[in-house]
Amino acid sequence: MLAVTADDHCPTGPVAVLANPTAGRGRHRGLLPALLERLAAAGRPVEVLAARTPAEAEAVCHAAVADGAGALVAVGGDGTVHRALQAVAGTPVPFGPVSAGTGNDFAVDTGFPTDPLAAAEVIAAALREERTRPVDLARMTGPDGGDRWYGAVLAAGFDAIVNERANRMRWPRGPRRYDLAILVELARLRPRRYTLRLDGEAHELDAVLVAVGNCASYGGGMRICPDADPTDGLLDVVVGGRFDRRTLMRVKPRIYQGTHVAHPLVRSYRARTVELAAEGITTYADGERALDLPVRITAAPAAVRLLG
Repeated sequence: MLAVTADDHCPTGPVAVLANPTAGRGRHRGLLPALLERLAAAGRPVEVLAARTPAEAEAVCHAAVADGAGALVAVGGDGTVHRALQAVAGTPVPFGPVSAGTGNDFAVDTGFPTDPLAAAEVIAAALREERTRPVDLARMTGPDGGDRWYGAVLAAGFDAIVNERANRMRWPRGPRRYDLAILVELARLRPRRYTLRLDGEAHELDAVLVAVGNCASYGGGMRICPDADPTDGLLDVVVGGRFDRRTLMRVKPRIYQGTHVAHPLVRSYRARTVELAAEGITTYADGERALDLPVRITAAPAAVRLLG
């Protein structure tokens, strides 16, 4: 895959907009007309992509790029961004995230305003001036050779296990389901044995938390990989070792400030390629269910051009 560069001009063509009306529990739903008006100020036609499911969202983004979209804008949270990134990664089509979700980590960590209208104005100005900047992505490859991209963080430890538990639960609905999943998995907490290969160097370790970051944050501002830089061509790997329940609950709040990396059971690494294996773990990337371990993660420098 060739890296895209900041010197390329923005392709001509309409601005395709993927908007998730349920993002952020729908609190920004009424803003869409104002967002579209601001994006239209760039002087390009604006086309809203219709999708009812995450799979449809990904498909319509691919179709828009294939049909000659001049830019792709995602209005939503990290999940919406994740779907859009699958279509623009490695292409000359520039991308703009508008924060409208519960977690907006990729947009925030790459410098976009948290206010949706302000973000739309930044994107429109960049379109008018044909101004883009390259940032890195991470590329996941499973045993079958299938690839997925992500922008923020891949979780492969306790948080991924909790997400998997919550997604299997039918009751209760809403945030309480996630809270209950945390309680269930805390009761079952045990370190897992991981094989970690960093640029070919193997490490065998027992861990409770494992994260591979292109950006610093996941989960709506938790700085799990606090030193990650999405422009350095490297992945940051943070591993929390043999935590018991009490230690994990003491360390967890420190993740919001990124100070957990000073704990003696936490190790940090940096690599271009990360191979990760463990039994019975399904990873979550940008908060979305991703690939089962084992997985190979590769830093992809300048894989996407951002409008802003």
